Amino acid sequence: MQARRADPTLARGSGVRQNHFKKMLQSQRQIGLWTGLRSTMIAEMLSHVSGMDWFVIDMEHSPNDFEDVLLQLQVSQLGGAEPVVRVPWAEPVVVKRVLDLGAQSLIFPLINSPEQAKLAVEATRYPGLGGVRGVVSIGRMNNYGAQSPHYYQEAAAQICNIMQIETMEAVDNIEAIAAVDGVDALFVGPSDLSASMGFIGQPRHPEVRAVIEKAFSRILATGKAAGFLTANKEDAQWALEQGCSFVAVGSDMQMLTAAAKAAATEFKAFASRL
Repeated sequence: MQARRADPTLARGSGVRQNHFKKMLQSQRQIGLWTGLRSTMIAEMLSHVSGMDWFVIDMEHSPNDFEDVLLQLQVSQLGGAEPVVRVPWAEPVVVKRVLDLGAQSLIFPLINSPEQAKLAVEATRYPGLGGVRGVVSIGRMNNYGAQSPHYYQEAAAQICNIMQIETMEAVDNIEAIAAVDGVDALFVGPSDLSASMGFIGQPRHPEVRAVIEKAFSRILATGKAAGFLTANKEDAQWALEQGCSFVAVGSDMQMLTAAAKAAATEFKAFASRL
């Protein structure tokens, strides 16, 4: 799939930036990558030249802080891949700050119940519009005031809320979580899910795989989009075949490590023969 074209509205201030990633969740399969190296150059490369449709800026399991997120959003949002920020927790202050930086697609980790999903969504919406998000008049999110006051009314339609399903409790509550107003997609996290099942470090265990496959089916039955992360090619293809509409096929750390190891093995073997 070709990456989406840059949206000129962000540059000229004529309206709230359109979230093409959210728009395409129900109609196209989108391929992405996970990032955790807090690198603006990686974010820029992924958005502008990689051909990826989306990528994650991870705040949960990486050293990314607010300033790191800001810089990565700045270099990527006029490119072809949507930056999706995984917040460390569904905490309103954290969510507010990430949204004020201009993020429009969020992944919320460890959402186990519809109540938690509702709180996550409320953190993205303004008071009087179904939420508790703090209001600031000038910020990057509204092009430094150029989109006020209509930004406050239009923002929610362009924010994509993705709930991570990472425990058996969450699996049991898939339908209830998906039914929460404002939830756009459910993302199955195989590492934490396998740990919650007693198979820590074994996300490809047959019992885990069976649960994930059924989870995909149940998510799709609700009408919401399903997502997945894996560095294994066969598993990525399997997830797409199961109907997942957005799949992360690796991470910057995993790809760099694998490439470095392969290069070291190849050239050390060559050098040893000289």
